[in-house]
Amino acid sequence: MTDERAIARRLLAGARERNTPTSTRTGRPAAARRGPGRQFADHPAVVAALEKQAAIQRLIDATGLPHPLFLSPDGHNGALIRSGGNELVNYSSYNYLELAGHPRVIRAANEAAERYGTSASATRIVTGEIPLYGVLERRLADIYHAGAALVTSSGFLTNAAVIGFLLGESDVAVCDSLAHASLVAGAQWAGCRRVAFRHNDPESLAALLRSCRHRFDRALVIIEGHYSMDGDLGAIAEIASVARTYDCAVLVDEAHAMGVLGPTGLGSREHFELPGDLVDIWAGSLSKALGSTGGFIAGDADLVRAVKYAAPGMALYTAGPSPSNVAAVLAGLDVLADEPDRLARLWSNARLFTDALRERGMNLADSQSTPIVPVIVPGEIRAGYAAAALLQRGYNAGAILSPVVPAGTERLRFFLTSEHTERQLLDTADQLGEILGIVQHLPDLTIGAPETPDRLGPLPIPDR
Repeated sequence: MTDERAIARRLLAGARERNTPTSTRTGRPAAARRGPGRQFADHPAVVAALEKQAAIQRLIDATGLPHPLFLSPDGHNGALIRSGGNELVNYSSYNYLELAGHPRVIRAANEAAERYGTSASATRIVTGEIPLYGVLERRLADIYHAGAALVTSSGFLTNAAVIGFLLGESDVAVCDSLAHASLVAGAQWAGCRRVAFRHNDPESLAALLRSCRHRFDRALVIIEGHYSMDGDLGAIAEIASVARTYDCAVLVDEAHAMGVLGPTGLGSREHFELPGDLVDIWAGSLSKALGSTGGFIAGDADLVRAVKYAAPGMALYTAGPSPSNVAAVLAGLDVLADEPDRLARLWSNARLFTDALRERGMNLADSQSTPIVPVIVPGEIRAGYAAAALLQRGYNAGAILSPVVPAGTERLRFFLTSEHTERQLLDTADQLGEILGIVQHLPDLTIGAPETPDRLGPLPIPDR
């Protein structure tokens, strides 16, 4: 117990010895000159970001644990990585099927670069429409039983740009309360009203629409197929049924579903055996299980055509994905079809790991034993310490802190891959059990409370 108490004392001391935080409002008159290079030094977002970084560093200095942010793998980002000279069992990769390092995928990417170059080098509407785009788009449209599809350079931008294009000031975005930041950004871009319903709750959605649907022209209900914080699946059919009752369109974000859900890994539509037109817009990422970078939408052919020609940030005013990225996705889909054992291993690992954690008494919240596994560690200090202590022992899993998740539900988040071994998973469960035994003796300190003015923030800050 001595070590745990010593850690607690250092953490508390580090919190109390902070200087008064820099004010995010300078109080200067509007005409005050900040001087060259200082125009944004007092910007609230800049100040807050720097304070968060300093708070994280204080935690590291107080405990002597390794810094868990911005790890740099020496090789492809899979189940086992080397970083900083250390070998780590890695749970912070979206490379669910390890397609990003597959020889066929790498070969296809290299061959595409040889033929088309490393960039499309233009927007698609002028001379950037390389033939590979159409091949992948037809394939994605078929997967979602949709009229057409469109591939883009960024998954985040896809969500933000398509919502920003389709909704306006007289419309409403009706979001699941756990909808990803890119979906929220789209509503902000659109300038529409944004309202939220309880996570995965069709009755909450119905009550919300009953009270407010009449006030808006168009309404878009926004959900996910596989939620990245809790690892549960979206109630797509039930929520879409409510949306149709109230004359709403439906968008489903497939970022963590494509390549993961369904008997052959083709996403939520396949997993739930849904008709493609139950959903107006299927949006997704090429940067997760498909082993590349970019995004896509699939839906009605006329709608997709309009988005392609006129939506800023989709195919207009931006270059398309690199030829290598598109070729990598096509090869990845081929590997997914030809090597079904990868998907089987991924789900076997998910069942094994979640069972092992539950047997050790860990709180997995609403996890449905998918390849995204949350372990609830309430308290920002406790969760941050647990992540850093795991890293010190050779296991990399990110801590997710409030406000990214509600206070009191801070957690470690584990992304599993098909290539994690049974031994790695069981050893991780054992090590985590030991660390959580230490964590319970640490102060449940809220970084950002009056006595601790600098908020620690997410550690690491998740991009999904």
